[in-house]
Formats: sequence, structure tokens, C-alpha cells
Amino acid sequence: MSLCPCGSGLEYSECCEPYIKGEKDIETAEALLRARYSAHALSEVEFIYNSVHADKKNEHSIKGIEKWASESKWLGLNILNTEKGQPDDNEGIIEFQVKYNYKFETFNHHEISYFKKDEGKWFFYDGEPVKPKQIKREEPKVGRNDPCPCGSGKKYKKCCLK
Repeated sequence: MSLCPCGSGLEYSECCEPYIKGEKDIETAEALLRARYSAHALSEVEFIYNSVHADKKNEHSIKGIEKWASESKWLGLNILNTEKGQPDDNEGIIEFQVKYNYKFETFNHHEISYFKKDEGKWFFYDGEPVKPKQIKREEPKVGRNDPCPCGSGKKYKKCCLK
């Protein structure tokens, strides 16, 4: 027995495998996200492709999914936030981060994914990367030739800049 790649702490056979093998219906958007992550980690390409909403299938290819899934080493899934996506909902939004290696380089992918139900089944609809927040300076920038903010009376370049 081995733990599920999705990070739930459960055995794979008790967690994502029944969804991936089609033995159990997916009840929530989060369960679908976890199963899709596990499918990427295990190169279960057909499940990944088949879990894409029909309106978006033309944006995905089995060969592209297979290449990315098989050439990457999946290192972890971290779900940050969920909105809706419960059994009685028709839509869900999940913010998550995935860590993986691709071509000897480690990546941290941060995404917001959208899920929709169609005929009672959950599907991945779309996703967008989360842009890093811009850092804004609290104090005004000190120029090289400005007086040093420490109060020494020297120019910044001759004092604290060193």
C-alpha cells in the first residue's frame, strides 16, 4: 500500500484511485482537483483529459498532457482556498499551489481553478495563474546623495549604504 499523491494522508486505494478508475463518482470540486493532481503524478492521462469540461476540451490535447505529466516529478499539492464546489453546488473555485520538477528545475505553480458540474458530474473548466503581489515601499526611496536617514549628517552613500 502507498499513500495517495494528493497529500490527503490516505492510502491511494482509499482516496483518488476509485475516482481515477471510474469506480466512484466525484462528489466535490476539491475531490476532482486532488484526483487530477494524483493522475498527473501517476500519468493517468485519460482521466485528466476526460475530467476537462466539454466546452474546454479543444484547449487540451492528450499528447500534451501525457508529455507534461510523464516528464515532471510531482512534489506536492497545497490547497489554499475553496469556494463552493460542494455536492449541492454547480460551480466551484479552488486556489492551490503545486510543486514539481521539470527538466531538472523545481517550479511552484500557483493557480485559481474553476470547476463546473455537467449532468451531475464535476469537471475542470478553466484555470488562471495567480500573479505575485507587487511590493510597495512604505517609506520614500533614499537616494545615494540624500542625507542618511540614520541622522549622522553624512550622505547616504558614505554612511549606511556601505
